[in-house]
Amino acid sequence: MSNLQIPDAPDEVRPPEFEWFAIWTRSRHEKMVRDQLHQKHVEVFLPTITKWSRWKDRKKKIDWPLFPGYCFARFDVTDRLPILKCEGVVTIIGNEGHPSAIPAIEIDGIRQLIDSELAFDPCPLIKEGMMAEVKAGPLKGVVGRLIRKGAHARLVLSVDLIGQAVSVEVDAADVKAY
Repeated sequence: MSNLQIPDAPDEVRPPEFEWFAIWTRSRHEKMVRDQLHQKHVEVFLPTITKWSRWKDRKKKIDWPLFPGYCFARFDVTDRLPILKCEGVVTIIGNEGHPSAIPAIEIDGIRQLIDSELAFDPCPLIKEGMMAEVKAGPLKGVVGRLIRKGAHARLVLSVDLIGQAVSVEVDAADVKAY
């Protein structure tokens, strides 16, 4: 007799974890796309924000997409045709014709924020070095280059022809991409 042990059942084969992708949808089709993907057993994430909508005769709280025109899905990129066939899907966001994956940590962060009780609002992504416009306050309408963003944004206003500039701190909530 040998002491060779044969397992009763093979180790469970776990499917590979798919990456997240951004799906560009037709205007106001985000929920329809989410529902169709859910029916196809695709993991889908549509972050929403509750806002008041007003009509002539009433007001009502409505869940609106946090990122209008987009929803997120985790799927096998080599099997993307069922995703693209959903009514309301324009394309899968990518570069040079190939879908680009979104790091799971970014989706997890948004999901954690949505699940929290914290107040949040969508805002444009403004990076240092970009041109930005002040949208409120005494400098409303002023355009400059953003050199720092945090609790406050530092905006550089320049006169390129003479090679001179001045910088000013403004509230980050009052700045938008130009």
